[in-house]
Amino acid sequence: MRGEPFLYPGAVTALIRDYLRRARQGERVPDSILTPREEEIVKLIAEGNSAKEIAETLFISVKTVDRHRANILQKLGMRDRLELTRYAIRAGLVEP
Repeated sequence: MRGEPFLYPGAVTALIRDYLRRARQGERVPDSILTPREEEIVKLIAEGNSAKEIAETLFISVKTVDRHRANILQKLGMRDRLELTRYAIRAGLVEP
């Protein structure tokens, strides 16, 4: 209701168990849930680039940029460019 991401307690428990299982087995735990390409797109969004400018920079279509942005927002539980920009600053992808 406050516009914040919500995870059911069961989902939180499952995520923690999976993380601990991977750590016990010596598996590398990902530093980020985003792929390197998604991080690149977040950085470009946070720098104020439009979808068209990102597409031209990365030599991909605008639809591909839009699809990446939608996937990123879903993965991070965010709604808009402003939240992505805040994330990019916190994650060290861009400087404030």
